[in-house]
Amino acid sequence: MTSLAFLLWLVNMSMDTFGHLSFKIAASRGGGLSTGAYWRQLLKHPWLWAGISCYVCEFFVWVAFLSQVPLGVGVMLGSFNIVLLMIAGRLLFKEMLTGWRIFGIVLITLGVILVGMGE
Repeated sequence: MTSLAFLLWLVNMSMDTFGHLSFKIAASRGGGLSTGAYWRQLLKHPWLWAGISCYVCEFFVWVAFLSQVPLGVGVMLGSFNIVLLMIAGRLLFKEMLTGWRIFGIVLITLGVILVGMGE
């Protein structure tokens, strides 16, 4: 993988992770409200718009990344985001990391390493 492709991959992972975390923060702040009130409050939440902004920017970074690597490699490397989100969920939201989830993290990480080495 070229250094440009690697940089685009890192930026894509960062933007996708931050976007997901932003949505989680925004969605967590509206508990107990009726459906209409929840969505009205959510639309005013700056974390929602931060997440949307990340996704818009990530789209362009993702297209640039895919122009540098084969599709199968790009999608496999993109799956590493699952690992980042599970770790961030544990650290920021105290979500559970069960034995099966840790096993999944290990398998995904090994797969990404193998795909990255073969590129």
